[in-house]
Amino acid sequence: MEPIDLTPLAQALVYSIASLGPGIGIGMLVSKTVESMARQPETAGMLRTTMFLGIAFIEALALFGFVLAFII
Repeated sequence: MEPIDLTPLAQALVYSIASLGPGIGIGMLVSKTVESMARQPETAGMLRTTMFLGIAFIEALALFGFVLAFII
């Protein structure tokens, strides 16, 4: 009997788990930013800039998981 190659399954599993945290993080970040903008509209510009910086840092975590999936 020939052994089964589980590499594609491992790659899919690693990337799906690695993208779970950043997905939750971005959702929380955007929801809290929109909530803050609704409470204090005069700070919308500063909050938007900070939100985009946070999104960029969180997305870097997803990219690390993507690279790790290919390293396996």
